[in-house]
Amino acid sequence: MTLPATMRFIDHGRGGPPDVLKEGTGPLPSLAEGEVMIRVAWAGVNRPDVLQRGGSYPPPPGASPYLGLEVSGEIAAVGAGVQRWKLGDRVCALTNGGGYAEYVNVPAGQVLPVPRGLSMLQAAALPETYFTVWANVFERGGLKAGETLLVHGGSSGIGITAIQMAKAWGATVYATVGSADKVRACQAMGADAVINYREADYVAEIARLTGGKGVNEILDMVGGDYIARNLKCLALEGRLVQIAFLQPSRVEIDLMPVMIKRLTFTGSTLRARPTAEKAKLAQTLEREVWPKLEAGQMLPQIYREFPLADAAAAHALMESSAHIGKIMLKVAGG
Repeated sequence: MTLPATMRFIDHGRGGPPDVLKEGTGPLPSLAEGEVMIRVAWAGVNRPDVLQRGGSYPPPPGASPYLGLEVSGEIAAVGAGVQRWKLGDRVCALTNGGGYAEYVNVPAGQVLPVPRGLSMLQAAALPETYFTVWANVFERGGLKAGETLLVHGGSSGIGITAIQMAKAWGATVYATVGSADKVRACQAMGADAVINYREADYVAEIARLTGGKGVNEILDMVGGDYIARNLKCLALEGRLVQIAFLQPSRVEIDLMPVMIKRLTFTGSTLRARPTAEKAKLAQTLEREVWPKLEAGQMLPQIYREFPLADAAAAHALMESSAHIGKIMLKVAGG
């Protein structure tokens, strides 16, 4: 495969509102040992991209300074020491940044094959949400068959993935959303009950749905005053897993429920994890989750597609929270 001298990419400059995102042209990234270069077909838009553009989520040391944490495409070059992948392989990948571009370098262990039966568009919508949900709901939160899970932000890319995965593993799933359309979307994804938080108190609804017992696990990306309310919703030995803060992360709360109900409050981020940890997650996903994707037990939900040059419009949509599912950028397409 002959590589061009330059590529298109999205530059966010010094950061700011969505309109700072501009298409630029620059050299291809230099390929390091243990990496592959992917010719990008599609790139996913995720909340961390919005935060990085705004200046509140800087990339970790050594990562690309540019946006984009998940892609699909074809292997365009293979670095020294890489054995599994070869030129032309159809793959998707969790990147360390730089996915909003025609070419991106990725550690080989963070690359996965496109699941059989899925398109390049669908494959690009997998890595960020599936890595995140598996690492948090199943590994940190320890969700098991027969347990109950409450998912806040149920209609987001993360939320829909969490609903589908938890149902596939035999859990009962409740979700919160903010509109009737989003209620219907989460019901279609398999949620057992969906609470419109604009119309009902989710704490009271969870008490009603569980007969006062509470849920075994909560996946939260809201924070703020949700934290204390979440503690009220948890059952004995329940687990609260925090993956983001749309509201403030600094709150004053009564932690007595943690002691009385023997609760666990945990959380994590994904991007700053060492390459070896991400590679281990990729191996687990390929073994445990990819067969279910190929069997049609779960699928990413694509809300809207934008050309790469319209990344600003994609970010504005993400910030509006009007979307249901994933927002995607078309690079080479396919």
